[in-house]
Amino acid sequence: MRLGLLRHHDFRQLFVADTISQFGTQVSILALPLIAVLVLHADPLEVGVLAACETAAFLLVGLPAGAWVDRMRRRNVLIVGDLGRAVLLGSVPVAWWLGVLTMPQLYAVALLTGVFTVFFDVAYQSYLPHLVGRENLVEGNSNLEAVRGVNQVAGPTAAGLLIGWLTAPVAVVVDAASFAGSALFVGLIRKREPKPERKPDAHLGREIAEGLRFVWGNRLLRAIAMCTGSSNLFSNIIAAVLVVLLARDLRLSPGMIGLFFSFGAVGGLIGALVATRVAARIGQGPAIWIPVAVSGPFQLLFPLAQRGWLLWAAAAGYFVYAVGVVVYNVTQVSFRQGLTPERLLGRMNATMRFLVWGTMPIGGLIGGVLGKYVGIRETLWIGAICGMFTFLPVFLSPLRSMRELPTGHDEEPALAL
Repeated sequence: MRLGLLRHHDFRQLFVADTISQFGTQVSILALPLIAVLVLHADPLEVGVLAACETAAFLLVGLPAGAWVDRMRRRNVLIVGDLGRAVLLGSVPVAWWLGVLTMPQLYAVALLTGVFTVFFDVAYQSYLPHLVGRENLVEGNSNLEAVRGVNQVAGPTAAGLLIGWLTAPVAVVVDAASFAGSALFVGLIRKREPKPERKPDAHLGREIAEGLRFVWGNRLLRAIAMCTGSSNLFSNIIAAVLVVLLARDLRLSPGMIGLFFSFGAVGGLIGALVATRVAARIGQGPAIWIPVAVSGPFQLLFPLAQRGWLLWAAAAGYFVYAVGVVVYNVTQVSFRQGLTPERLLGRMNATMRFLVWGTMPIGGLIGGVLGKYVGIRETLWIGAICGMFTFLPVFLSPLRSMRELPTGHDEEPALAL
């Protein structure tokens, strides 16, 4: 068996930490909206607001987070991010047990957990090149996406069964414990970063602007940002109401809902396993736009879901869509990391997160409003039809035919804003 990077102690600790926290996260992804729908009897708008709160931090602190992370040791940021999320999520079952759990608390937990997630994700993507070297980025990202895929396969089904057994609020304890375990393994990483030197004339605003110029001034990164941002907008319109359709309208059990989402997880796992080979076969540029273009139309099966075979047809569509998304993500994230100078990694990742994840709370709010005032299935149609065209920014860019993408040694110079 070829272990590759898993032979290396430090990457193995990161790998184990990610495995633990990803499994726990699957519980909360399903448990928080089910708490809202089944325990607090939230309507579609309230569920949409909850979905928006989960990602609003990328709009609120996304840009300065990159500049701050570039000033800190990234390993420490990862540990604090894990511990902060463990405490916040642990407050949900405590409040439920005391009989004081409310939607405003769920909103606050989702929002503040999102803040810690922003810093964790920016530091995480910026730390990987330091940990494994730029020449191993595709393998490192593929391994970590495979972890995500495996957990997404087992996680939703296990989460549904766990929620049915323990109730959704108590099941959130699993996620809180997983973040604490993740912090423990990150702490076992031996390789230490030198503390970044802060220039005497350092200025937060100028540092943020430099990250923006680097991303938006590079036409390849700009195309990726437009593709990912629009895809996240429409997929979150769908996500805001899909759980409502499954839990309220179709009256599926938590276990069946978890099984439905596991189909997408299997697709994600397969996408992670084949991403490197797809890029080698068709070229790195085509491996960015073709998976999105081919998989997007399969979202049209979501609004057709009914009890019976149509439910599993929609699940199969979710499977194909997930394959395309993960192949796209592995390829474009590895390209971004390889292109960016070390000193700009945090700001590049934060700027990209701001641009592409900042659309997610907007999508959640739009989905909630449309779900309440237009209808659940109508909202799914809107998100699915619009989502078919998100590949166009990368298709209309030079990425369309580039078999080999530039690296940090031959990067295209950023243009002035």
